[in-house]
Amino acid sequence: MEEETDMLDNLPRGTICIEDLEIGMVRHLRKVVTDRDIEMFAEVSTDHNPVHLDDAYAQDTIFEGRIAHGMLTAGLISAVIGEQLPGHGTVYLGQTLKFMAPVRPGDTVLAEVKVLSIDHHKRRVQLDTRCMVDGKVVLKGEATVLAPSAKFD
Repeated sequence: MEEETDMLDNLPRGTICIEDLEIGMVRHLRKVVTDRDIEMFAEVSTDHNPVHLDDAYAQDTIFEGRIAHGMLTAGLISAVIGEQLPGHGTVYLGQTLKFMAPVRPGDTVLAEVKVLSIDHHKRRVQLDTRCMVDGKVVLKGEATVLAPSAKFD
């Protein structure tokens, strides 16, 4: 069943405290973007742009078919940050995003987060963020987060 295999080979969820983070650490998840995901995102976000929901309309766009909301794809990065790296207790401070290519219903997205720098004094971590489909980068950016600490939690 598609929903049961929706998130393939995800790493364990939890928390990596700032004291245990290392530059170069990487975590990821894979997710098949389904029609249901797109419909649910449209409902929650109230973004009902027909390029996401209407096959006939989307065929006449530059994408020549329906695409997932860009922020749905970006949300997968949030999932990696909030669940794996650094994980539970992480606070988002900022995120840059550059959308490189569309994600279509049925695509398997690999969302990946990598530690670029760590400011232990301020508990701030700079992360490289990207999403790929079939090895092609579809979204890239950087995030700044406040990481949880074993000393302050």
